[in-house]
Amino acid sequence: MRKRIFVLLFGILPIVLTAQIKVTLDADQAKTQISRNIYGHFAEHIGRLIYGGLYVGENNTSIPNTSGVRNDVIKALKDLKIPILRWPGGCFADTYHWKDAVGQKNERKPIENLAWGNVREDNSFGTTEFLNLCELLGAEPYLSVNINSGTVQEAVEWVQYANHANGTSYLTDIREKSGRDKPWNVKYWGIGNESWDCGGNMSSEHYVNLYKQYATAMTSYSNTEKLFRVAVGPGGPDTKWTEDIMKGIPARRFEGISVHHYSVTNWNNKSSSTKFTDDEYFKTMQQAWRMEDVIRVNSEMMDKYDQKKRVALIIDEWGGWYETDPEGNGQLYQQNTMRDAMIAGITLNIFNNHADRVRMANLAQIVNVLQSVILTKEEKIILTPTYHVMEMYKVHQDALLVPVQLTSTDFVMGNNRIQAVSVSASKDQSGKLHISLTNIDNIKSQVAEIDLKGFKVKQVTGRILTSPKIQDHNTFDNPTNVAPKTFNDAIISEGNLKVNMPPNSVIVLELGS
Repeated sequence: MRKRIFVLLFGILPIVLTAQIKVTLDADQAKTQISRNIYGHFAEHIGRLIYGGLYVGENNTSIPNTSGVRNDVIKALKDLKIPILRWPGGCFADTYHWKDAVGQKNERKPIENLAWGNVREDNSFGTTEFLNLCELLGAEPYLSVNINSGTVQEAVEWVQYANHANGTSYLTDIREKSGRDKPWNVKYWGIGNESWDCGGNMSSEHYVNLYKQYATAMTSYSNTEKLFRVAVGPGGPDTKWTEDIMKGIPARRFEGISVHHYSVTNWNNKSSSTKFTDDEYFKTMQQAWRMEDVIRVNSEMMDKYDQKKRVALIIDEWGGWYETDPEGNGQLYQQNTMRDAMIAGITLNIFNNHADRVRMANLAQIVNVLQSVILTKEEKIILTPTYHVMEMYKVHQDALLVPVQLTSTDFVMGNNRIQAVSVSASKDQSGKLHISLTNIDNIKSQVAEIDLKGFKVKQVTGRILTSPKIQDHNTFDNPTNVAPKTFNDAIISEGNLKVNMPPNSVIVLELGS
């Protein structure tokens, strides 16, 4: 539970002064596992994400690659320990037909990307290429099924192509001719995408009936395939849609509900990704904090019908969304600044603290689109501030959530105020405690006092991501302008911690006992 006190601060306070932020951690109550899949990603066919971002083709001699996928991207994602990757969309999935992109590449059907710019794609990156990529990364694939313009039979056959033993049907024969003689055993399947909007403008009642038809046929009557099926949820805190899902779909037919939330200040007048004002920054942070409410109200509705929390809440699209940067030469390409690091820090802390219900999330998106962790330009690559936050936070993957009580000051802009500091903590299998803190106030430092219950700290180390200006970012000429550094402003005092948090900073501490 979060409590707030309102204190107006002037200047930067030294750590010797009384802390404004009070944090209490109870390590003895660490029982809920933080699913690694909370740190998942999303790859949709938009702009230069797939073609030119992830995939440059097997015959490309200027950019080192493995089966057409950039080696530098592979390394960066492995270092990130990416756990799960959603594909092929998004709205692109709502008109995608997977059979167009299997078999010999010279025989594949070129398509027009109706969702994003009507550009022509040659379908050289399809199911086989994607699933092989996930295997290479050690990541679970999460496939989005087209129920808008597709058919039940098409979905059933996709499961067969991905999961059935070799030689069991003509589909597995096609898979073998594509160079794959064994199944991938894909577990995660999203049945539809934004069915309330680009996925068909359906009512919740219509979607529930359609979902049941697909879910039953895809997995057999008793779900012998052991698939993890994700039903489309609302595009925000729409509890009626959520309730209709929970009431209308039998428990044996679904394992998760998806929700989308973007930190957008104005859909009709989005801000620049780099030349934004302090007011635009504050409004973006307001939207980022709305994730807490989105999760809370949907979780409360799910609890009404599922007190044992069997069904997972899946946030399979989240992130910042700004105006497209023309210099990126790609649709929905945007730079990634310290503002995006703040979004990531807040959001991942929220996900961690709701680990009892939130068990997967997918940042939108992975390369060259929206709040990406990687930007590419020909042979060059940038790791963004968001990448660095997710790399710092990977210590939480599969660790046990440590309950947090927080009393925070507020970040004030005019007559508006939001919570300035976000915190989450976990204990890993080796017994180490990790604490992640984000100070979104871009003017004022915060001093946090952390009371450690059930943990005798003997040593503390840390890393910090910060920069003088909230607009700071990495460029292809200066790719390490914003990067993590060693953090030394955490002091052990009488078994507790005092932490001095600079403005717009993300800090991850590691405590040993």
